[in-house]
Amino acid sequence: MPQSLDYLKETPSQTAGPYVHIGLAPGAAGFDIYGQELGWDIAGPNAQGERIRVEGLVIDGTGSPVKDVLLEAWQANAAGIYAHPEHAGAVEDGFRGWGRVITDFATGEWGFDTVKPGSVPGRNGTVQAPHINLWIVARGINVGLNTRLYFEDEAEANAADPVINMIEWENRRQTLIARRNETDGKVVYRFDIRLQGENETVFFDI
Repeated sequence: MPQSLDYLKETPSQTAGPYVHIGLAPGAAGFDIYGQELGWDIAGPNAQGERIRVEGLVIDGTGSPVKDVLLEAWQANAAGIYAHPEHAGAVEDGFRGWGRVITDFATGEWGFDTVKPGSVPGRNGTVQAPHINLWIVARGINVGLNTRLYFEDEAEANAADPVINMIEWENRRQTLIARRNETDGKVVYRFDIRLQGENETVFFDI
């Protein structure tokens, strides 16, 4: 007589609690563990291209800023090349292309300095518009959220981007566009991430 198979149950999901900052950004939590926080320097001093700052809020379904968020960013350099062992020598010395920031515990604002990335190759010979990949974790989020930041002054490239064009509703595409302005002579792109509700940011299942 065949025996029945017993399957293990799925482990219960758990949101990122307050310890996420101690483990991933300990300096912000008041722990002087590292001489330099891991991942804060995205571009490095030798990176070519336009220096920019990216700022924003993560906003919940009630319209309130979430104040305990951790974000990770990945991007190519100004020539559209990612820092990867396969591209050794093709990116500037010190260019990481990756960074980690947390929101201000009082205001919910987050931000980082970097260089504006270039267009990168896509699948099947396509070209992706300049963008920054973002991963978001916080209390209340069971699984990290993946999204992208595109630049409003790259309208032609955005219109041809294969990832943006996968989004069926054109009005939703606008939730991925960062708005350009200048503050004290510095180029700043504003990108607010809405977790729920009206104008909810598009998140990708990757």
